[in-house]
Amino acid sequence: MTPQLPRDGRCARPLGVSLSYAVSHGNGHVSRSAGGRMRTVALNGSSNSLRLPSLLLTAGLVMAPWAVAQAAGMEGMDHGSHSMPMDATDSNDAPTQSRTPIPPVTDADRAALYTRHTGHQVHDSAINSYFLADKLEWQDANDGSALSWDLSGWIGGDIDRLLLRSEGERTNGKTEEAEIQALWGHAISSSWDVVAGARQDFKPGAPQTWAAFGLQGQAISDLDIEATAFIGEAGQTSARLEADYDMLLTNNLVLQPTAELNFYGRNDPQRGNGSGLSTSEFGLRLRYEVTPQFAPYVGVTWDRSYGKTADYAREEGDDVAEARLVVGVRMWF
Repeated sequence: MTPQLPRDGRCARPLGVSLSYAVSHGNGHVSRSAGGRMRTVALNGSSNSLRLPSLLLTAGLVMAPWAVAQAAGMEGMDHGSHSMPMDATDSNDAPTQSRTPIPPVTDADRAALYTRHTGHQVHDSAINSYFLADKLEWQDANDGSALSWDLSGWIGGDIDRLLLRSEGERTNGKTEEAEIQALWGHAISSSWDVVAGARQDFKPGAPQTWAAFGLQGQAISDLDIEATAFIGEAGQTSARLEADYDMLLTNNLVLQPTAELNFYGRNDPQRGNGSGLSTSEFGLRLRYEVTPQFAPYVGVTWDRSYGKTADYAREEGDDVAEARLVVGVRMWF
């Protein structure tokens, strides 16, 4: 007869044919098999059904004290140590106050800041001096050899100075032209001075004194300009415009073009000067600076007389226009 499940769990039909005991599933590893476990439950159904609830109740009683202890331990734990303060996110913000406080300014600090320093040599009252032999040269003239000079210098400060100028020419041992100027110069900018003073002519003709005033300075870098007006005896007037420019060819080689124009207000037969544009001189000199203070040079000049001045030159048997070879030296200290 086929075994049956207990009444409260049995089916309405037989369980079917049992597998052979030799098959491993027959030992109860597969549910609903006809193995030994199912047979044990079927044969001892009433006693085993009461044993399972008893085991569960016993396990619950054993585990209850442990669960209560665990809950009490969790309640006593400091959860604040695991939480981040609300302002922790602000730790990366830039500090509003310096970590090293700046000390307050003291009277000693103010005194050091406003200490009066001595004047700089560029704009102070120091007395300086300068002398320049711009042209000291021998010239090959039509009438023979000539010695020509153009000298200048000053003494004083950066704002006010005493200026000295002299130029002239000697031909075949005879002084043809000679003059000297003494001027006061006052700086009106970093590049320009106003000048005023006196000019004394020794040659040609009888000596003559002039009042002088004008400007001198640099129009652009290395372009020196002198513009001077003169008022002489008996209302005679004159003006002179001079310019020279240094062109640096190498570190030591300098090409210098020059120009000079002379004007007179009226004719002066005694000195051979006609009104208007009287004379001009253009030159080109190439110098080699052995040192910045000393430079020999060679060059050429072109002289020309105009208007009534040219007429006076012809009457004296002099040339109206002439080119000259020049050799000289330029120096300053």
